[in-house]
Amino acid sequence: MDEGGEKSPLRKGWTTGACATAASRAAYEALLTGHFPDPVSITLPGGQTPAFTLAFEECGEGFAAAGIIKDAGDDPDVTHGALIIARLRKGVSGSGISFRAGEGVGTITRPGLPLPPGEPAINPMPRKMIRAAIEEAAQHFGGSTDIEVEISVPGGEKLAEHTLNRRLGIVGGLSILGTTGIVVPYSCSAWIDSIHRGVDVARAAGLDHIAGATGSTSEAAIQRLDNLPDMALIEMGDFAGGMLKYLRRHPVAKVTIAGGFAKLTKLGQGFVDLHSRRGSVDLAWLAAQVPKANSSLHEAIRAANSAKEVYEIAQKAGLDLAVPVAEAAWRTAAKVLRGTEILLDIAVFDREGGLLARTDSQITNKF
Repeated sequence: MDEGGEKSPLRKGWTTGACATAASRAAYEALLTGHFPDPVSITLPGGQTPAFTLAFEECGEGFAAAGIIKDAGDDPDVTHGALIIARLRKGVSGSGISFRAGEGVGTITRPGLPLPPGEPAINPMPRKMIRAAIEEAAQHFGGSTDIEVEISVPGGEKLAEHTLNRRLGIVGGLSILGTTGIVVPYSCSAWIDSIHRGVDVARAAGLDHIAGATGSTSEAAIQRLDNLPDMALIEMGDFAGGMLKYLRRHPVAKVTIAGGFAKLTKLGQGFVDLHSRRGSVDLAWLAAQVPKANSSLHEAIRAANSAKEVYEIAQKAGLDLAVPVAEAAWRTAAKVLRGTEILLDIAVFDREGGLLARTDSQITNKF
């Protein structure tokens, strides 16, 4: 906070793609001149021209390498503080700019992603940014653009365990990401992008049923219940809307939304972003799901401390609140998918993965 007690604006950061671009630009200049520009400036897709301080420099016979520490600003990014290294070598005449995955950068093994299997997981926009930076420097210094670019992230394979890469079929490390070069704090754009890529991989594999789960317990439960392969599981988390909106444009035959009672209560209330910052479970809404004649149960629910306690109170009174919650959650999700031919159902699980309620699969265009 500032001195007046006001919250300071959250600080933006830089994507791995922006850092890889700046490192590539510095390494290319060193390859030509023997000197590293420090700081090194690049131009982002939006026209911004940030400067980056080098954290690593190395020159050798026929190569140059530069590294930049990623600063994600105030975003809780798994790659914050990681060293992004670009190692450049001269390529054969006419080869153009090519890309390799170094230590800690993954390789794509499944179809459905923006790049084909066998390619390093350096996404299209970072590749475009790196090419533009090298071409600009080549024009300035009169150098060749037949260059091999190897991007590495020391320790990246370990960091990738905290991402969705393995499920997407990206093995061996991280992806080099970013469409704007800028990380907006708490936008969770990398997570939403992973949801989209998960749908793409499932579609490319020809799967007709996918499941988006709010957490690991509900994910494991729906996988057992429906005998789904790993590729059918979308780690949706709080981003139900992010998954459903993408499915409107990239449909599958059937989608199940699986989650706990509290998260799916929020979906039933009308939220498609289920994070606590977007709103909390409305106890009055839950009380409204109880027959009006039962005024004492209404009061008990309104006075409860949590959604879990609400469910237990209703259960003791002989009322299964999971059923109206599942039905309300279906209506919210169906509104997002309205007009599609997608079959939609909702599965509500307890904290041990036991099924509390499930809606029938219905086509959303009939809603």
